[in-house]
Amino acid sequence: MSLTALRSRTPVISAVLRAPAPRRPTSAPRPQQRPQRSAALLVFVLSLLTATSALATDLYLPAFPEIAADLGATESQVQLTLTAIMVGLAVGQLVLGPLSDRWGRRLPLLIGAAVFTLSSLASAVAPSTEVLSALRLLQGFSAAAGAVISRAVVRDIFHGEDSARFFSRLSLLTGVAPMVAPMLGGQLLLAGSWRLLFVVLALIGVANLVLVYVALPETLPRTPAAGRGTQRGSVLGALLRLQLDPRFMGPTLVMSLSFAMTFTYISAFSFVSESEFGTTPQQFSLIFGVNSLGMVLGNQVNTMLINRMDGPRRLLAGLLGALASVAVLVGLAISEQANVVVVTAALFTMMFFTGLISPNATTLAIASQPSSVAGTGSALLGALQFAIGGGLAATTGMGEGGEASLLSMSVVMLVTAAAAGAVFAGWAFLARRVPAPRTA
Repeated sequence: MSLTALRSRTPVISAVLRAPAPRRPTSAPRPQQRPQRSAALLVFVLSLLTATSALATDLYLPAFPEIAADLGATESQVQLTLTAIMVGLAVGQLVLGPLSDRWGRRLPLLIGAAVFTLSSLASAVAPSTEVLSALRLLQGFSAAAGAVISRAVVRDIFHGEDSARFFSRLSLLTGVAPMVAPMLGGQLLLAGSWRLLFVVLALIGVANLVLVYVALPETLPRTPAAGRGTQRGSVLGALLRLQLDPRFMGPTLVMSLSFAMTFTYISAFSFVSESEFGTTPQQFSLIFGVNSLGMVLGNQVNTMLINRMDGPRRLLAGLLGALASVAVLVGLAISEQANVVVVTAALFTMMFFTGLISPNATTLAIASQPSSVAGTGSALLGALQFAIGGGLAATTGMGEGGEASLLSMSVVMLVTAAAAGAVFAGWAFLARRVPAPRTA
C-alpha cells in the first residue's frame, strides 16, 4: 500500500473513528469496504505496537515475589528490573524517534520488534537480577520503537481533532494491555514459573514483526534529503527548539508527571497489596485489572467529550479528578482506615481520570509541531515520560527498610499529581503569549 493510497483513505478512516456505531449500507460496493478494513487494521497494528511496552512492564508484576525468591534477591533489586525497562524506554525513544524522521517509520519498527523478541527470550533464562536488569534495559530500548513511532504515524496521517479522536481510540485499546497483562501474568504463574512470562513476551515480539512487515505502510513523506542518515546537528537543534517551545513542553511535562503518579502505583502496589492487605498474585492481578478498566472508561468518556469540550479543558478535568482521588488515598493511609476495597475504589477513580489526561496531553504536545519532526517530538515526550516516571516512582522505597508502603506510595502520587497541575497552570499562562508554530 503506497503513502498516496493511505492518505487518500484518511477521510474515510476519520469518519470510521468518529462514528460510534457505523451503519451497514444496504448495497455498499465491495471496494468501499476496504478503507474501513484498512482503518481497523491500522488501529490494531498501532495499538499492539504501543501496548507492547505496557505488556513488557506489567505482565510480570504478579511474579515479583517469586522472582525475588527464585533469584535470591531483595524487593529493591527486583524493582530495579522495572526501573531498567523504564530507562530503556526513555533512551530508546530519544534515539529511535529522530531516526524515524530520517529513515522512515517501518525500518526502526522492524529492527525494534526483532531485538525485543531476542531480548525477551534471553530474559527467560536470566540467572540473576543483574543479568535480568541488563536484558530489561535492552528490552525497553527495543520496545520504545513501537511506543514512539506509533505516535509519529498518527501525526503523519491525522490533524486537529481527528488526531485527538484517534489518540483516544488508541488509548482505549492500549488501555486494555495494563488491565489484561497482570491478570494474564497471574494465570500463567499457575501453569509455569516467572520465566514463562518472558516467552510470552517473545511471541508478542514475533507478532509485531509480522504485522509491521505485512500490514503497515510507510507513512513518512519522502523528500530528496530523506534516507541519508540522521544529521546530528539537525536532531540536536530540533530537540532544543522543542524544549524551548512551551506549547510542546507544557503538555509534555504534564503527561510525564501524571505518568509518574500512575507508575508509582504500578511499581509499588504489588508489594503494598501483599504486605498490607495479604493478597495473592491472582488477587493482585484482578485488582490491577479492575483499576485499569477505569482508564479504559476514562478514554471512552474523553472520546464522548471531544465535540463538547476543547482539549485543554478535558486535560484540566482529568488533572483535577486525579488529584482529588490521590488526596483521598493519602487520607486513608494517614488515618489507618484503609482496606483493599476502599483503596481499590480510590485507585480506580484515579485511573479513570488518567484516561482523560493521557490522550489529551499527547495530542496537544504532538499536534503543536510539524509532521517533519513528529518522531523527534514523540521521542522527547516519551523519554521524559519514562525518565521522570521511573525516577520519581523509585522514591517510594526510600524508607529505612527500603520497602514501599501505602503511605509512601500515596504521598509520592500526591506530589506528582500536584506538580502536574502546577505545570498545567504555567503552561496555560505561557501558551497565550507565545505565537503558535506552523504545523504544515
